[in-house]
Amino acid sequence: MNERPANDPKSTPPPDSDLTLLGHSERRWPASPDEARLETFPNRSPQRDYWIDLDCPEFTSLCPVTGQPDFAALHIRYIPGDRCVETKSLKFYLASFRNQPSFNEEVVNRILDDLVAACDPRRMVVTGAFGSRGGISLTVTAEHPGLSE
Repeated sequence: MNERPANDPKSTPPPDSDLTLLGHSERRWPASPDEARLETFPNRSPQRDYWIDLDCPEFTSLCPVTGQPDFAALHIRYIPGDRCVETKSLKFYLASFRNQPSFNEEVVNRILDDLVAACDPRRMVVTGAFGSRGGISLTVTAEHPGLSE
């Protein structure tokens, strides 16, 4: 395994970076999505359209009626504009939904809205495939720009 030493300059963000989680050991998960911070960094190829795919197979939120956990596989796909989402901050942001009572449709649309606000992508699709409840599974897909935009 090729791990970089902690003092390797390539293992930490540049001094002028706005990234606060990358390169730092963080143990406390945000209590809610409102507390979480999605961090971004400059897209190094803004002249080109290319897709970034992020799979989050172990997403958890809470049912707002029963308080039981809802499990989902999230897929986030986007064409960045000038900024890209930093994945450690995304991990912390998604973990903040663990104690958040929300309907599945609300969760997927909130994630899309928050990501669009953070990085202003050219295009983004967020899909949440939620586990079966009562014999019915639910998949929600939200897009930016939307069909009516």
